Amino acid sequence: MLREAIARHWRVILAALLILLLVVTAKIARSNYDRAITAEHDLKLSQDTVKDLQTRQRDVAALDTKYTKELADAKATIEDLRDDVATGKRRLQLNATCKSKSTATGSMGDASSPELAADAERDYWRLRSGIETMTGQVRYLQDYIREQCLK
Repeated sequence: MLREAIARHWRVILAALLILLLVVTAKIARSNYDRAITAEHDLKLSQDTVKDLQTRQRDVAALDTKYTKELADAKATIEDLRDDVATGKRRLQLNATCKSKSTATGSMGDASSPELAADAERDYWRLRSGIETMTGQVRYLQDYIREQCLK
């Protein structure tokens, strides 16, 4: 009975199988097309990211060159000044005050060692504070570069 039904309706069955095959093929093609579009989008995104990173690297390298030169120039200036003071070309003057431990005058034995004047001491601490601030800022920037820029 089944054979007779197949023999009579073989064209209908064949047409149904062809339609089913066509639907499955269309779904597979659509899936492959969607994956290709996604891959193309991902590739463009990756290329844009690489270009962005290359630009950032060039910018950081330029900043590094600029600040490295400025630091080298500052160190050279300090070294020149130190050498000039050492050779006597220039003099280093300190504003120091000798304070006596006693109120007796004319006695060198009671004098304590020279101390910085009050304003010089203030300047020293202000500079020291500035150095600490800048050191902290540098540490922050180094951490920022390590944590954000180099990832």
